[in-house]
Amino acid sequence: MKIRLLQSDGSLNYCGQIPAAMNISSRIIFLIQAAILIVLAAGVSAQQRVVPLPAGPGPLDNPLKGWCPYTTAGPVNQPYSMVYQYVSWKDLEPTEGHYAFDEWEKKSWETPLAKGKHIVFRVFIDYPHQPSGLPGWLVSKGVKQTPYSDYGGGMAPDYDDPRMLRAMERLIAALGSRYDGNPRIAFIEMGLLGYWGEWHTYPRSELFASLATQQRVLEAAHEAFPHKIIMTRYPSNYAGRQPWIGFFDDMLPEDTDGPEDWKFLPGMRRSGRAENWKRAALGGEMVPHAAHKWLGTDYDHTLKMVEKAHFTWFGPYCPALERSQSPDFIKASQSLVRRMGYEFQLADIRHADTIRQGDPLDVIVSGENIGVAPFYYPWPVELALIDAQGKFTENYQADVDIRKWLPGHFQFHIAPIAKAAPGQYKLALGIRDPWIGNPSISFANNLPRQDGWTILSKVTIK
Repeated sequence: MKIRLLQSDGSLNYCGQIPAAMNISSRIIFLIQAAILIVLAAGVSAQQRVVPLPAGPGPLDNPLKGWCPYTTAGPVNQPYSMVYQYVSWKDLEPTEGHYAFDEWEKKSWETPLAKGKHIVFRVFIDYPHQPSGLPGWLVSKGVKQTPYSDYGGGMAPDYDDPRMLRAMERLIAALGSRYDGNPRIAFIEMGLLGYWGEWHTYPRSELFASLATQQRVLEAAHEAFPHKIIMTRYPSNYAGRQPWIGFFDDMLPEDTDGPEDWKFLPGMRRSGRAENWKRAALGGEMVPHAAHKWLGTDYDHTLKMVEKAHFTWFGPYCPALERSQSPDFIKASQSLVRRMGYEFQLADIRHADTIRQGDPLDVIVSGENIGVAPFYYPWPVELALIDAQGKFTENYQADVDIRKWLPGHFQFHIAPIAKAAPGQYKLALGIRDPWIGNPSISFANNLPRQDGWTILSKVTIK
């Protein structure tokens, strides 16, 4: 056996083969020294260093979190990344089997307030104090409608009519074909049933859909949207048994929690859905026109409800729609947005200062999700090299699923082969939005950015 020995002065001395006559103790010493050498050599060749990454305030318009306002209720006065769209069934299917998706998108998705924003939508049939959203061709078929006077009045359809139920299932399938693969769509609120599509007809409970109809609607949605987060109003009956579904609270934070069993979180706990937030988003609408109360004297309660429910977004009514935007109101709004949903803060990056061309670029990135929820889609995490002229020369996708970055620590490792020409490069990190084709998630760090990428460190390739 040939070996180099580590001398007391730190030098290496080639000793040839271990003499056969060497006793057991000497052999053990030789082997220990050899093991130490292997470890030291590995450390020297890697030359890894830890680069701390300075913390900072997170952005206010990160995708798929925060405010999700109407686009038809006046100006939006705070940063936002999503917009909320109500649409009636009769507008989507004006004649049986003909879906006017193109017309809806052109009319509602490209308005000044919606342009460049992700979409959350809900289809309604019965919106109190507005004309019925039931398609005329279903009325002609004889689907019964019952007048009511609550909330300004309206016409409640017979949700259990077999003709209407089959038509709703066909509509949901068509929506899935159109939007399940559309990366602009953030979340879908499964409306259709009840006043405003909120799955109730209180106080006229006799007007609401049967349990069987509710189940068929949700089953159709689950089948039509395997790649999207579906949300519904109440965690009860069939919905209360589903681990895949998200929920929305349309009177938050006033009705979010409390001793009353009808409130949002008591229902979630009672049905065993209190952990659904780890897989599917929770959101909802703030009590209309009450943002100054809930972000003023009652801000602590609002923050507590966001943390307890793990809310990701508020809309369509939300603080961004308020005309009065005092400094204190803006400060509270910003604090709440940064607490909602995910909020990724990078702690450090570990890599070698210098590597040879053709060697692995071994990188470890550590951080913490300081928000209250994960990110809900498998957007790719990528590392890029940017040369001295600012050109992106290489990028590598990490084998990581950011949906698993729950609140708390996260870390990922990537070791691609560096093929770039010799030179010094910036190391940049990006989480790519498949809709825009570029990274769009920003980190809660004081770090430079370029074209959506966050610059973390530098590396030299020889």
